[in-house]
Amino acid sequence: MTSLRAHVDGLATDVRLPDGPGPFPAVLVRTPYDRTRHRAEAHGWARRGFAAVVQDVRGRFASAGEWRPYENEAADGTATARWLRRQPWSDGRYVAVGSSYGAHCALVLALEADREARPDAVVAAVPALGAAETAREPSGTERLLSRAGWWAAHGDRRDSDEGALGAALAADPGLLAHLPLTGLPDRLGRSLPSWAGLWRHHERGRLAARAVDAGMPLLAVGGHHDHFTEDTVALWRAWGGPSARLLLGPWGHGLTSVPGPDAGPAHRVNLGDLYVSWARRALTGGLAPGRRGALALGGGDVWLPADTEGEPRAYGLRLLRGSVFTADPDRPVRSDDLRVPADGEPARCLLATPPLPRPLDAVGPVRVGLRATADAPSADWIARLVALTPEGTAERLAVGVLRRERRADRAARADRADRAEEFTIDLGRIARRLRAGVRLRLEIAGHHFPAHARNPHTGDDPVTARRLLPSRREVDPEGVTLTLHVLASRPTPTDPSQEIPR
Repeated sequence: MTSLRAHVDGLATDVRLPDGPGPFPAVLVRTPYDRTRHRAEAHGWARRGFAAVVQDVRGRFASAGEWRPYENEAADGTATARWLRRQPWSDGRYVAVGSSYGAHCALVLALEADREARPDAVVAAVPALGAAETAREPSGTERLLSRAGWWAAHGDRRDSDEGALGAALAADPGLLAHLPLTGLPDRLGRSLPSWAGLWRHHERGRLAARAVDAGMPLLAVGGHHDHFTEDTVALWRAWGGPSARLLLGPWGHGLTSVPGPDAGPAHRVNLGDLYVSWARRALTGGLAPGRRGALALGGGDVWLPADTEGEPRAYGLRLLRGSVFTADPDRPVRSDDLRVPADGEPARCLLATPPLPRPLDAVGPVRVGLRATADAPSADWIARLVALTPEGTAERLAVGVLRRERRADRAARADRADRAEEFTIDLGRIARRLRAGVRLRLEIAGHHFPAHARNPHTGDDPVTARRLLPSRREVDPEGVTLTLHVLASRPTPTDPSQEIPR
């Protein structure tokens, strides 16, 4: 194999060529996480007959310019794609490949570049679709922990420090509780001018809206434990290209198995081999049209066709405690702790099902309906579904976050302050086999910290707020509904290595 190095408009670019005379189809990986970390991946592509092109995005590591997340990738990717297609080792075909921010780079090339530069196929793994999508939940609640970790590690700097937030939290465990949140850079002890600007991004859905006009095949890869799972599935569903494939496993953002009963031996997949098989067929027109793929049934050690979905089934819940509770941002319900205090003033409403009389396969969306009141002009409602095993362990299944704003006019406030409202919280999709004897615990709370920023209950922006107030909540237990999508019979399994490249 041959290694080359180039600078494309100041962007550091490594090329690994297969043995032989060529020309070759290519893969293009654009990354803010250091192109040298992709050497093994590039070697794998080249060993299988692809020219592997890996590039640092503008302003990162060896590339010139200023690092501005989500701003330069369409233009820089276009220039690189044109350069790639002019090279003597290129046969003109290429696949844009990336994960997380790298998936954003691949997708803007596919959806925003001019037609001459667009890739012939796209692999988008755990895609970060844009600044607004990464910063907030669809209802507006801020994703604090993941964004603080990313900006501390990568924001406004040429290199990366993956352990920056962890070290800062070890020195100050209350780091993320200090107000205002815009002051985080000072507490980290470094300049982060783009941190405040991140939270000014509110417009979601730009890339997803353009996906319907895509003209090439897509392979979307995600994990049930990734915070971008819903974006991954939505991208696959919206894709307008000739074919779209989805691989959804019991993985986190790093696409590695999460310890616990969710993942089994059958869920271990050689992604490199799968990507290559799919890419070869994508470039030769060998993929069947339409949407298909495979999703892991957690706890069942089996793969199902990606379009598998159960029938909706409502589950009865018994109130345990806390139909009236206080959502106090000074003592919020923690996102990183499934323990529930048995005494003291309730900070959440707790409900549970009886033990399941038989196993069930829950595959599809999870929804919670509420009839409840909050005495704050802005209130977040968190629904967390937990499996309680007969052995006494608690396993997180799904979390949904909804922000509800009260209209500002005085008449509306007077009319609605004490009136129960009915609304629905979406908890995303699950694919999980639940054993007989498992009980489902549903928690209704006002905070989910530090995963999400605390709502101050003053009506102020949580990012800039300097004052916090408690909020009285009341949940009508008779108005709580839990809906799962359940398979009526044992599902027909599939093999990802056969289904994805088909």
